[in-house]
Amino acid sequence: MNQKILVIEDAKNLCDLIKLYLNKEGFEVLISHNGLEGLKLFQQEAPNLVLLDIMLPGLDGWQVCREIRKMSDIPIIIITAKDEEFDKVLGLELGADDYIVKPIKFKELVARIRAVLRRFHPTGLEVNKLVFPGMVIDADTYTVTVNKQEITLSPKELELLYFLASHPNKVFTRQQLLDQVWGYDFAGTTRTVDVHIERLRKKLKPHRQANQIKTVWGVGYKFEVRHDD
Repeated sequence: MNQKILVIEDAKNLCDLIKLYLNKEGFEVLISHNGLEGLKLFQQEAPNLVLLDIMLPGLDGWQVCREIRKMSDIPIIIITAKDEEFDKVLGLELGADDYIVKPIKFKELVARIRAVLRRFHPTGLEVNKLVFPGMVIDADTYTVTVNKQEITLSPKELELLYFLASHPNKVFTRQQLLDQVWGYDFAGTTRTVDVHIERLRKKLKPHRQANQIKTVWGVGYKFEVRHDD
C-alpha cells in the first residue's frame, strides 16, 4: 500500500504540482485548501504524513498543527512563504517535524518527506516484511527466502529488491531507483542500478518462482507479481 500524504495548502496550483510530483514518487496524495476541512480529512483518512501551510482559511496552520498533535504523532512538515526564525521555532515547538520555505524545490521536498518517514516508527504499525507466493523479503533481518530457501544478498541488493517489491508492478526509472535506494546525495551513476539488478537476477534465477524483476524497455524496471494457475 502506498504511503498517504495529506497536503493542506490554499494555493491550488502549488497543490497540483505537489500532487503530480509525489504521485510520480509512489505516494498517494490527498488535498485540502482549508484548515478546518483539512483537519476533518486528517481524521477521516489517517495519512502517514501532513504537509501543512501556515496561512490558511478556516483554521490557520498553527491551529491545525495543535489539533493534530492532540490526537496523533503523525509527522508534520510545515510549508510556508515565511522564512523568519520565530516562525520556524514556533512550528517545531508546536510539534512539526520539519519546515520548508517556499518556493519549494520538489526533489528536496521528497527527500525531506522520506527522511521524516524513516525517523517515524509508530509502535505496532511499521511493516518491514513483504510476503508473496513463494517469496518472503524481510527488511528487519535483511533476509530473502524463495521457496523456503534463504538467498544470500548484499545489503544494497536487498534494499533495491525490497523497494521494488514494495510497489508491485509499478515501473521505476533508473534515476528514481538511484534516488530512493542510494539517496539523493549519491555520487554514482544510473549504471549502478543496472549492475545491482543483474546481480539480483543471477541470484534469484536458480529459484524459479512467479515474481520477477522485469525490464521495461526505454523506461526502467519493475517487480512483476504474477499468480501461477
